[in-house]
Amino acid sequence: MSTAMTRNLMAEMKLLGMIGAFDKALSDATQDQTSYTEFLDTLLQAEADYRQERKTDYRIKAAKFTIRPAFEDFDFTANRSISKAQIKEIYSLNWLKEGRPLLLVGQTGVGKTFIAQAAGLHACACGKSVLYLSITTWLENLALARSSGTYLKYRDKLAKPDLIIFDEMGARKLSSTEAQDLCEILEERSIGKSSVFATQLPLDHWSEVIADPVIADAIRDRLEHAALTIHITGESYRGVKARKLASKTKDQ
Repeated sequence: MSTAMTRNLMAEMKLLGMIGAFDKALSDATQDQTSYTEFLDTLLQAEADYRQERKTDYRIKAAKFTIRPAFEDFDFTANRSISKAQIKEIYSLNWLKEGRPLLLVGQTGVGKTFIAQAAGLHACACGKSVLYLSITTWLENLALARSSGTYLKYRDKLAKPDLIIFDEMGARKLSSTEAQDLCEILEERSIGKSSVFATQLPLDHWSEVIADPVIADAIRDRLEHAALTIHITGESYRGVKARKLASKTKDQ
């Protein structure tokens, strides 16, 4: 069988990873006189890697991240309280494997959103399904689902991802109904699923933005005993960036 026919068969069978690796693998096999088994292993590995990359890309798109940060890009030169050990703990995803919540608490600009989405991106690469939402977006989607009669369907959708990220918790006050919705989502995700909250408010202050104190206590109870909680203080990233830019401009 000619190489052209081989490529055509691969295309028909949608073995796109093999097609991409075929020419180089064939050239290397001819030059190094590798066995047929080694040649086949190379092609199969290329196809497996390609499919895994496609799946990861799909999970990342489905997550709806607003940025795509990586932990290795986190700026430790800024004067912040979070340590490399804490970043390493988040990166390990042990909390996700154990189905524990993650609470990132700190003022604006200390890197909560960066860390939350970096954790989500890393989870996607590790084969986990993720959904990112700001609280504002969640409330808007919630209102739309209720008005269109698709609330239960929307709630089921939020229960499915291995990890859901709620950013800017506390930016909007929750009515009793909205707070009950959040409580129900946490309850449905309480076994084997994780939730991340990035917020300026410590958990014991969430009653300030949740109208019903009973529901506020229920939400707090579902989070405080199991959560990995990291409080972040220090310089705003925007301030650090501005200072570095000013220093660079001065040196020019």
